Amino acid sequence: MTLDTSALMTEAIREGEKARFHAPPNPWVGAVVVRDGVIIATGHTQVPGESHAEVEALRHAGELARGATMVVTLEPCCHVGRTGPCVEALIEAGIIRVIVGSLDPDPRVAGRGVVALRDAGVAVEVGVEIEAVRTQLAAYLWHRVTGRPYVVLKVAATLDGVVAMADGSSQWITSEDARRDAHLLRAQSQAILVGANTVRLDNPALTARLGDVTLEPLRVVLGHAPEGAKVHPCLEREGDLGAVLDELGEHDILQVLVEGGATVASAFLEAGLVNHVVWYAAPAFAGSLSGRGALARLSTPGIDALHRARFTDVRRVGEDVRMDLEV
Repeated sequence: MTLDTSALMTEAIREGEKARFHAPPNPWVGAVVVRDGVIIATGHTQVPGESHAEVEALRHAGELARGATMVVTLEPCCHVGRTGPCVEALIEAGIIRVIVGSLDPDPRVAGRGVVALRDAGVAVEVGVEIEAVRTQLAAYLWHRVTGRPYVVLKVAATLDGVVAMADGSSQWITSEDARRDAHLLRAQSQAILVGANTVRLDNPALTARLGDVTLEPLRVVLGHAPEGAKVHPCLEREGDLGAVLDELGEHDILQVLVEGGATVASAFLEAGLVNHVVWYAAPAFAGSLSGRGALARLSTPGIDALHRARFTDVRRVGEDVRMDLEV
C-alpha cells in the first residue's frame, strides 16, 4: 500500500504543536505510527526529562508497532540525554520504516540517527514536508545551529506605525483579541526582553496569561529596572546585544520575544539580530508629529540600506491585522 507521506507528516506536525509550550529546551516533535495505511497511535514530546514523541507514540501503539511505519517531524535522537535514545526504542519496537521531516542539526545527532536506523535494517526516508517542519521548529533549529535564541520582534502600533502618543500613553492601541494573541507569543518564548524605559513607563509584568494559567518566561531588561517594578525578578543586562543573546542561548533559551520600545526594537533590527517580526496594526492613525514611531531610532540612509523582510502570514485578529514577516 502506498502511503500518503505528506498527509501523515502534516498530522505529525499537528501532533507536535501540542508540545509547543512545555517541550523547550527540547524540540516540540510529533510522531504517528502507521499500520496498513491507518494511523494507530500518535505521540508528542513531553516535558524535559520525560518521553520524546517517538517513545510516546510507541507506548500508545504497543505490540501493533512491530512491522509498522513511524512518521516523525524531526530525526530521532541516538544519544543518551535526560532520556534514552529514541533510535534504540524504534529498533526494539520492531518499526520497519521511518519517515522523517527534517534532520536534527544538534551535533549529538546530525544524521547519526538516520545512519543508526539504516544500519539496523530500518528503511528511512528524509525530507517529507521539510519546509513546514522547519517552520514549526524554526526556533529550535536556529538555536542548535547558532547557539543563540531565535529573536521574534513584536510591535503593536497604529496603521501609521505609532506605538505611543505624544503624552507617552499607549494602552491600549490594539484590541483585546490582539493582546490575547500576543500572550500566545509570550507563551511560545522562553524569555521576554524589554528596555528599562518601557519598564519605567508601563511597568509590565511580562507574564504569559493563557486563560486561568499564567506562565513566567525569563524576564530580561536592557538597563536597570526600578526597585519594586512588576518585572522583578529579572535579568538586567547592558552592552552588546549579541553578547546578551549568546548568554541567553547558553541558558537554553530557544526563543526570545523582544517587546521593547522604539529604541530597543530599532537596535535589534539595526544590528541584524531579528529573525521574525509579528506586527499588530490597529485601524487607527496618530500622525508622526504627535506620536512615537515604532522604529523611530532605525537609521536608513538610502534605499540600498532599506531593511527588507518577507511576509509569511497576514490575518485578521479581532479588529486588528497581524502581519508575520521573516527578516
